[in-house]
Amino acid sequence: MAASVASALVSSHLDHINSIFYGAPLKHTARLQRVQNALAKVVTYRSNAFPVTSTVLLKQLHWLPVQWRTRFKLATLAHKALHTDRPPYLAELLQYRETTRFLRSSSSIQLSVPRHNLSFGSRAFRISAPTIWNALPDSVSACHSLSTFRHHLKTHYFGLAFPNP
Repeated sequence: MAASVASALVSSHLDHINSIFYGAPLKHTARLQRVQNALAKVVTYRSNAFPVTSTVLLKQLHWLPVQWRTRFKLATLAHKALHTDRPPYLAELLQYRETTRFLRSSSSIQLSVPRHNLSFGSRAFRISAPTIWNALPDSVSACHSLSTFRHHLKTHYFGLAFPNP
């Protein structure tokens, strides 16, 4: 019960406009990560008397760290824009990559990444969303339904965020 309430109240505020933090220096996302870590301790009733790393708590709660939540949100927005054309202002920013010759990678759905000069420009949706989308495995990007896509995407990102030793 506590996990669902915390997820509904605090996590929604963490996710609100967090996509602007994609590619930002760690010092900008560290505050959000500290808030999420504190929330994980509250939800699991952990105190400082019994120290447990926040990584263990996030893994136990099956929560993605802020860095991966940001990517998850951008990939979900890209999926919605590609498959439903909603929102239209984002859908018009994404374009499929056109290949001039047949390659093994041409069977996968790749997006065109526009050129940019500034590092800040790489954080724009028209740059970051195709970059994230193109990094997804074919098994994830080939999903057409949003719920299936989100399930496979979270599983993929969870494996990257918390690799098994």
